[in-house]
Amino acid sequence: MRSADKLRAVRVLRAAGLLDLSRPVLTTTTSLAMRRLGPIAGAAHIAARRDPGDLALIDELGELSYGELDRRANALARGWTAAGVEPGQVIGVLCRDHRRVVDAMIACGKLGVRLVLLNTGFSRVQLADVARREGVSALVHDEEFGDLLSLVPAEVLRFVAWGTSSDLEAMIAAHDDGPLKLPRRQAGMVLLTGGTTGTPKGAPRQVRSPLMAAQFLDRVPLRRGDTVFIAAPTFHGTGLTQFIMTLALGSTIVLRRRFDATATLEGIERHRATALIVVPTMLQRILAAGPERYDTSSLRVIMSAGALLPTDLGNRTMAAFGPVLHNLYGSTECAVATVAMPADWQAAPGTAGLPPVGCQVRLYDEADRPIEHPGMTGRIFVGNGLSFAGYSGGGHKDSIDGLLSTGDLGHLDAGGRLFVDGRDDDMIVSGGENVFPIEVENLVEAMPGVAEVASLGVPDEEFGQRLRLYVVLADGSTLDSDAIRNHVRDNLARYKVPREVVFLDELPRTATGKVYRPHLQGKDTA
Repeated sequence: MRSADKLRAVRVLRAAGLLDLSRPVLTTTTSLAMRRLGPIAGAAHIAARRDPGDLALIDELGELSYGELDRRANALARGWTAAGVEPGQVIGVLCRDHRRVVDAMIACGKLGVRLVLLNTGFSRVQLADVARREGVSALVHDEEFGDLLSLVPAEVLRFVAWGTSSDLEAMIAAHDDGPLKLPRRQAGMVLLTGGTTGTPKGAPRQVRSPLMAAQFLDRVPLRRGDTVFIAAPTFHGTGLTQFIMTLALGSTIVLRRRFDATATLEGIERHRATALIVVPTMLQRILAAGPERYDTSSLRVIMSAGALLPTDLGNRTMAAFGPVLHNLYGSTECAVATVAMPADWQAAPGTAGLPPVGCQVRLYDEADRPIEHPGMTGRIFVGNGLSFAGYSGGGHKDSIDGLLSTGDLGHLDAGGRLFVDGRDDDMIVSGGENVFPIEVENLVEAMPGVAEVASLGVPDEEFGQRLRLYVVLADGSTLDSDAIRNHVRDNLARYKVPREVVFLDELPRTATGKVYRPHLQGKDTA
């Protein structure tokens, strides 16, 4: 990070309440804890030292303070040691969101073991493949996922987090919860890619500087004292990064084991939540649940990330909740790239916004030449201090000039705001013309009577390829395929009109809310 960016990052952290230069000893301790414990345990450790009585977590079992979280993690780390877990080993966590997931994530840092966050939507084969590739020696899992472990070798230790009984809770109760020495080195953690095809790749991370938090806090204004309802799963980058930010600020985290739109609105009202962290499909369901029936006036921030936010959905969110929407664009590999703040969205609906401090975004054409002119589509490349260094199983993302590919195509407007036009591999060529499916999807999703839309490229004898559109109608809608095709024909070029429109009761999605396109391919009856 350049010197100017470091100074700006310090100002961002001070404004957020994360950095207090009037307490130099705490500032020094923060830096050391981050280097040795990692971002999760380091943030929790500092929050517990700063104000142990502050409310840290609210879940379906009640409330925990930062001091209680710290002591529970100490006891759990000692329990794992007694069970044979050693520093340098790897623990996989396969759980929904509750306090024992937080216990496990913090205890991993305190013990110096690598944390692998596993997707609750995994198949048995995917889980076994990831466990083998990442060298997992112990698995923490909710009881409901026990059957998924059948292909994992028997020598891998197993600890139940949530169920009829909890191994983790028993360990916490049975072991000393006094302070632990800092581990000799940070073991890091592994985030997994979406895995919509095959086995997800592992993206190892080590965060050594608290200044990296400024890349989120610069344009997502979380503040010390906030109450943050994290609806997005914490095994996914969207939920995890904001979970870490909230820990670092010493603010209050609200978690639920399963997402429910009505329960989320009730929780915002009950806990006076100031921020809500979601993926776009959650926003869709929250709006359908009738937010006007709840007092959500406490919200200052709704942060959507993890998938492209359709323009109509963003507009309806702003209409329902006011100017609080923050649309974050990034990826598992590069973390944050850009954020559209409410003013950005109002000025340019659909935008992914501008890069925060310490981030650089550049577009390149097919010959790897930088694109300098607004409106020209190119491949999106990102540089920041949070980008990963390569997949744990080998391989890397494409890079140019030290910047990492996101795998997406996009363009900039005259104000430098980024628009994501779709995945590089989603673009189809129809009649010699490039078609970006997201343009058609956004147009159709904005039609009255349409709830959700997805698309695939399919062969076409005349044009080479055409779009097939998959549509979920709103309750009571009478739209048919002709009405949808005619609407596209009236608003876009002829080669962008979908060849077929397939109506579904719901779109197949991953546990993180992304459309699972392999399951769409078999749904081809118009």
